[in-house]
Amino acid sequence: MMGTDSAASSISSADFFDRARRRLRFEVPPALTDAAAIPSTGDEGNDRMLRIIAQEKPIRPAAVLIPIVEHDEPTVLLTLRSAHLNDHAGQIAFPGGKIDATDNSPLDAALREAEEEVGLDRAHVDPIGYLDVYGTGFGFRILPTVARVRPGFALTINKSEVEDAFEVPLSFLMDPNNHQLHSKEFRGAQRSYYAMPFAERYIWGATAGILRVLYERIYLP
Repeated sequence: MMGTDSAASSISSADFFDRARRRLRFEVPPALTDAAAIPSTGDEGNDRMLRIIAQEKPIRPAAVLIPIVEHDEPTVLLTLRSAHLNDHAGQIAFPGGKIDATDNSPLDAALREAEEEVGLDRAHVDPIGYLDVYGTGFGFRILPTVARVRPGFALTINKSEVEDAFEVPLSFLMDPNNHQLHSKEFRGAQRSYYAMPFAERYIWGATAGILRVLYERIYLP
C-alpha cells in the first residue's frame, strides 16, 4: 500500500482540483446504508476489523467534509475533537458527524456539521464530490465530501465539540513518503493503520486512512 512516487507533493492547487473534478462524483455508495455491503478501505488490517464489527454493531451513517483551502499552497482544514466526547475524543478529525434524518444528503450533513463545529460558512465551500465509504471500528460508515474552500472565511469554534481547528499543507498529506503504517492490538491480533504525524499533531486512524484514500483516488492510475 505504501507509495513511492512523491509527485503529488508538488502538484499545483489548480491541478489538484482539476483532477478531483474529473475523478469524483456525487453518487452515494450502497455501503453507506446496506448492512450486506462491507466497505473496503484498502487497508487489509482495517478491513479485517470491519468484517468483525459489521457482525456486531448496527450501521451508523456519517458524513465528513474534506475542506481543501485554495491558497497558493493549498491546505486541508482539520479539527481537534474535544476530550469529553464519547467517540474519537481528543483525536484529529475532519469536520463532520452522524447523518440526521433532516439532512437532504450526505453532502448536506457534512456542510451542516462544518458550520456547527467550526463555523465554516458554506458560502465559502465549493463541493466537488464523494470519496468511497470508509468504515471505522466504532461502527460508523463515513462518506467524505471533497470540497474547495475559498480563503477569507472566519471560524467560530464550538468548544463543546472541537478544541481547535488548524490547517496542514496538502502537499504534506498527499506525499506517500509521509504515510506511515503503525499498528496496535485488536482482539488479540495486530491491526495496521495509517498515521501522518505533522509537527506536534498526530494524524492517524480514520482521518489518516481517508487521506490515504484521497491520495489513491486522485493520484494513482
